[in-house]
Amino acid sequence: MRLAFIMSELGSGLRRNLTMVISVILVTFVSLTFVGAAGLLQMQIGQLKGFWYDKVQVTIYLCTDIPANSNCVSGPVTPDQKATIEGMLESPAVKPYIENWTFETQEEALAHFREQFANSPMVDSVEAGNLPSSFRIKLDDPEKYQIINETFSATPGVDSVVDQRKVLEKLFSWMNIATYVAMGVAGLMIICAALLIATTIRLSAQSRMREIDIMRLVGASKTVIQLPFVLEGVIAATIGALLASGAVWSIVVFFMGGYLADANTGTPFISAREALVIYPVLILLGVVLAGVASAVSLRKNLKV
Repeated sequence: MRLAFIMSELGSGLRRNLTMVISVILVTFVSLTFVGAAGLLQMQIGQLKGFWYDKVQVTIYLCTDIPANSNCVSGPVTPDQKATIEGMLESPAVKPYIENWTFETQEEALAHFREQFANSPMVDSVEAGNLPSSFRIKLDDPEKYQIINETFSATPGVDSVVDQRKVLEKLFSWMNIATYVAMGVAGLMIICAALLIATTIRLSAQSRMREIDIMRLVGASKTVIQLPFVLEGVIAATIGALLASGAVWSIVVFFMGGYLADANTGTPFISAREALVIYPVLILLGVVLAGVASAVSLRKNLKV
């Protein structure tokens, strides 16, 4: 009997406040979509870090005709200086930190440059002599870059020592900023959703004050009176959370797994299966948000 009464009151409330319920659904949908997008971005950052950090190299650029520092004042790197650097790479003090290394000539550097900048008008103006030869080093542990830097930065014939990881860290820092912005917008939208849910439930309760008074007189408990109103907010927010989950799934499958994956074939993107962890979080967040907002609104505005 009580369940039938609660369901009847719930259906009546949803019909009477259909416009407000739709508003709650839409606001919850937008806010939780931002939350889901921020979660996706953070997961993608983690996956890219694991992928690229395993591939990053330390590059030792050798001197060219144009001196860039005191190591290069005597001119381009000499065969003896190059041999000395190779010996240092194979020395017991350095070799344990290195997984492998290769040497790139100026001609090979020019070929790579032309491949990377094939569509640039400057590609024909660059010659092999403008580009430095280099040693490309893959470390066992990328965190040990400083050892290589300290060992080779002052060596004659070395122009500079560059850690590619630092370039990636700048990119990842910008991606982290984007995540924080998305989370900030999501937080504001969640606050808006909570206020809208609270307002909707309060108006729904006030529009049925006569029915509530009758229920008090016949001895209905506080839980029985308030539960239909709470369920209104929970149902609306759950629908919004389900729509947000669908939007996040679409982003993963069609945008990240489709458009971005096709345009960046060498880059790994998170799959729909990996993103499954986000969907229950969004639904749970929607239910908790609606339940708390509804309960607080009823406690403050509906004295039972």
